[in-house]
Amino acid sequence: MKNLLKHIQSQFSLTSAEISLLKNSFISESVTANTKLLEAGKIEHYVYFLSSGIVKGYQNIDGKLVIQHLVSEQDFFTSLDSFMNETPSLDYFETITDCELIKISKPDFDNLQVKTTFWKDFVKTITNEHLNCKLERVKDFQILTAKERYLKFINENPKLALNVSVDNIASFLGIAPQSLSRIRKQVSF
Repeated sequence: MKNLLKHIQSQFSLTSAEISLLKNSFISESVTANTKLLEAGKIEHYVYFLSSGIVKGYQNIDGKLVIQHLVSEQDFFTSLDSFMNETPSLDYFETITDCELIKISKPDFDNLQVKTTFWKDFVKTITNEHLNCKLERVKDFQILTAKERYLKFINENPKLALNVSVDNIASFLGIAPQSLSRIRKQVSF
């Protein structure tokens, strides 16, 4: 909870009542590696803050697993459309490593929107950050070569590069695993 409070307080001033409400709204959970947090077809009931560990988000598209999210520490994740609209998700979320999570349910999420002054702005800030990351990722797919995408990935996400399988990184970057293996052999650190 400390990490989440620090993250929020880096952007917003909180009253003691808001801090107390936050502490009562989030649930801490320790999860082992390879645990499914959400399966496609089920409704997402939580927004997660990843205190430690790595999580992948993916879809099964025509029998092929397509990694769309590699989430590292100090970041939020959820199947947003499913969570907000309480509809079945298209996404899977699964832990890659042992993880420490903090999660908030939809009723508690909505309650924070009503009872605090900062929550709506905080959610807007996080949503915009994630949208900008997605837009940059689309742009990277359009203008960068596979090698350039990989180099950018390892420069921006060294912990992920060291702790995520080649197959998952390849899928995330839109590269065949064999091609990524060749690229990795060309790159010296």
